[in-house]
Amino acid sequence: MKDQLITSQSSELKLSPNNPILSVQDLGRRLEKQWVWSHLSFQLFPGERVAVVGASGSGKSLLLRALAGLEPVQAGQIIFQGQLMNSWFMPSYRSQIIYLHQRPALLEGTVEENLQLVYRLAVHHHQVYNRKLILDYLHLLHKTADFLQRPISAISGGEAQIVAFLRALQLSPKVLLLDEPTASLDAGTSKSLEALVTVWQNQDPQRAYLWTSHDPTQLSRITNRQITLKEKD
Repeated sequence: MKDQLITSQSSELKLSPNNPILSVQDLGRRLEKQWVWSHLSFQLFPGERVAVVGASGSGKSLLLRALAGLEPVQAGQIIFQGQLMNSWFMPSYRSQIIYLHQRPALLEGTVEENLQLVYRLAVHHHQVYNRKLILDYLHLLHKTADFLQRPISAISGGEAQIVAFLRALQLSPKVLLLDEPTASLDAGTSKSLEALVTVWQNQDPQRAYLWTSHDPTQLSRITNRQITLKEKD
């Protein structure tokens, strides 16, 4: 069995003196009899913008999905805001740590109906749909209010990704886990979504994100620290 290590590189980033928002301690994930990674340990602090990098097959997506509570792990623990992940009510946990990837699942109806639907879930009963916030976000994306009335069946793949981002950001999560979310988008849409995430983070200094991408130029724009998955020789 080969262990995998995690290394961290920082570019002129001073970590917050506050406690980490997310801690990973000695984490391990096994597929059948093979460990994809093991003994992973790192911390995510409020305000951080972190890239998760590594060779193909190193388990970057598996790691983000595990942090979101969407994949099991066979070793170690994940701590969010000082509490073990398995001590959280999982719908509440997943409303605060949201996983986004490049193929969002949307429901029939209009864009706005997809945004409003999440507020019917019990975990979001304390929140209300904020149309003004959505319109402000759309302005950043060079979209007008008419976009909200578009049927999901008539939007492009890039527009579907916009809807997925809006649906997540409106819930004010603490952590975003961004798994190649712009891989299939044109350069303009990608940069607009990057700008949207930046605005979301600037609205609350406690927010942080991890982002995977095969585009090192993108990662250099949107992150200031790297977590690297690599095998031990």
